[in-house]
Amino acid sequence: MKRALVTGGSGAIGSAICRQLAAEGIHVIVHAHSNPAAADELVKELIASGHSAQSSSFDVTDAVATSHALEELLKDGAIQIVVNNAGTHDDALMVGMESEQWMRVIDISLNGFFHVTQPLLLAMMATRWGRIVNMSSIAGIMGNRGQANYAAAKAGLHGATKSLALELASRGITVNAVAPGIIASPMTQDVFLQTAIDQIVPMKRAGQPHEVASLVKFLVSDDAAYISGQIISINGAMA
Repeated sequence: MKRALVTGGSGAIGSAICRQLAAEGIHVIVHAHSNPAAADELVKELIASGHSAQSSSFDVTDAVATSHALEELLKDGAIQIVVNNAGTHDDALMVGMESEQWMRVIDISLNGFFHVTQPLLLAMMATRWGRIVNMSSIAGIMGNRGQANYAAAKAGLHGATKSLALELASRGITVNAVAPGIIASPMTQDVFLQTAIDQIVPMKRAGQPHEVASLVKFLVSDDAAYISGQIISINGAMA
């Protein structure tokens, strides 16, 4: 049974990804940091549905803590699927942005990607099969007012995705990024009213978490073995 680690797995998109991967017969490790109880509840739900899952809690910005947590997980074998979904945003125009806002967003989205992915590579490479999916955003492609920190983190993730894809191509490991647009979630429902969505999104609706999860599910499948180094948008024709 293949094993998948989904960071930020208890959120709206993360939990949708965990559910779809588990339904494919993959053992899912649901990661959380700020809300480990939500990860535990999702694991209970998955197991009750006959799937295989466990939870893991660590701070992806803490290299040492992350390394220790991953060492424990690797005792059960290689983790061949990694979905780097942990992230945050702390918006402000750059003229008024505090250094802490800049550092924290980049630390979680970009440094967190390195802290999680790098320790898993050797074991993954030994199996000669792997899938790494980095969750990005349309902001990393187009930029967004008030999100210079978030856009910088995601754009950096794009460069890392393409570079790592080249490094791992001969080992049967693909590396891609998924860049959602406006996706329905508790975090966005009060930010994007329907009137705003009608103006911004050609399809006149927000995307659904399960639609993003379906794309991730395809990218980690055997059918996507020749897709690597790509930044794939899912945004209702926004760009």
